[in-house]
Amino acid sequence: MRFQLLGPLSICDASDTVVLQPSKPTNLLATLLLHANTVVSADYLQRMVWGDEQPATAKAALQTCVLRLRRLFTRHGVTDTTIEAVPGGYRITADVRTLDILEFRQLMAISGALRDAEEELRVLRDALALWQGPVLANVRSEPVQRDLVPQLTEERLHVVERACDVELSLGHCSMVLGELWGATRAHPGHGRFREQLIEALYRTGRQAEALAEYRRVKQYLLEELGVDPSPALQKLELAILRGDDLGPSAGPGPSGRHQPERATLVRLPVPRPGAHAVGAVGAA
Repeated sequence: MRFQLLGPLSICDASDTVVLQPSKPTNLLATLLLHANTVVSADYLQRMVWGDEQPATAKAALQTCVLRLRRLFTRHGVTDTTIEAVPGGYRITADVRTLDILEFRQLMAISGALRDAEEELRVLRDALALWQGPVLANVRSEPVQRDLVPQLTEERLHVVERACDVELSLGHCSMVLGELWGATRAHPGHGRFREQLIEALYRTGRQAEALAEYRRVKQYLLEELGVDPSPALQKLELAILRGDDLGPSAGPGPSGRHQPERATLVRLPVPRPGAHAVGAVGAA
């Protein structure tokens, strides 16, 4: 049996998946699994399960939740994962076979050590395939959703970003466009996705769309954060306006040495000081 955190909290085997119902034991299980193989204090677990409004009998209620989880494990044939009572709290044991987040992190570590871009990309895609939908959507704990779920989301975004860097370095600019469109719309504040999308559009000969996307991110940064685009984005915009050949993709890591696909570039006029960039390329 295997626990899935990278989606609704579930227990699954080779043929069936059981999505746990929202409950206090579900909150507890999510918290323990997110700290697998470490001792988690009873006080911390109580905060994660009940939030700021803990019952007067929280300590006894926590013990009841643990008992209910152990019964759940027995009912579903979970034998490789156990909840141990230890001085001061509890610990759940798990490994890459029994918990998806541990496998995900193992694949992240493996990918970082690879020097072949194609192999690295395969491992990164295997890691991303472990995600099965909205993370812990059935865990109705405000502290878990506030303090723990965003950390998982950031781990996934880091891998998506790296996978797109490798795709660009391999010249898969057209193939990765759809993914980057989705990533930029879902995470408008994640600046690297914007850079990657603009670069991919330009490398596939879509200069006008690349500049339109630059204008969108510039407007977003100004209105939401009150800042200008990063120097890297401004440099990329200038290169697009000039119709420069970007050369090999500058994605980080060893895969940056691979040759990207070449686009047929149309040299665009650099606007005069004070002129609006839209006038140089027309509407997207």
